[in-house]
Amino acid sequence: MAAPQFFTPPSVKPSKTKKRFTLEQANRALPYVSRVVTDIVKAHEAATRLQTKLEGLRSGRTNEVAERELVGWLDRLQTLVDELHGVGCELKDYQTGLVDFVGRHQGRDVYLCWRLGEARIAYWHELQSGFAGRQPVSILEERE
Repeated sequence: MAAPQFFTPPSVKPSKTKKRFTLEQANRALPYVSRVVTDIVKAHEAATRLQTKLEGLRSGRTNEVAERELVGWLDRLQTLVDELHGVGCELKDYQTGLVDFVGRHQGRDVYLCWRLGEARIAYWHELQSGFAGRQPVSILEERE
């Protein structure tokens, strides 16, 4: 059966304004964010293990139990990521638990950068520079 020639996408929801955090607000959110991110890393590891197991099976042979378990882990992972987004921060890496909070530096948006295992947010970076461009929060100027 051929695919329809015209596809009408679902209506678009208005963009949600990004939540901006001060360094203090982001640090106050860390105990909760840390618990959620810990669960995300564990769920990602479990899903990855199961995916590898399923890919290793001979073609044509399936393991329905493992497939159902994988779907369960993927659902759990999505729920946790949605929970994290509900806080207003962005998950950047499932394996290391890298998270960015939108903050301000000299009147422009930047990311306050945190990774699972760090006690506090110690770095920030420009929106386009990524992890490699991290700078210490000691030079962060949060003024508008």
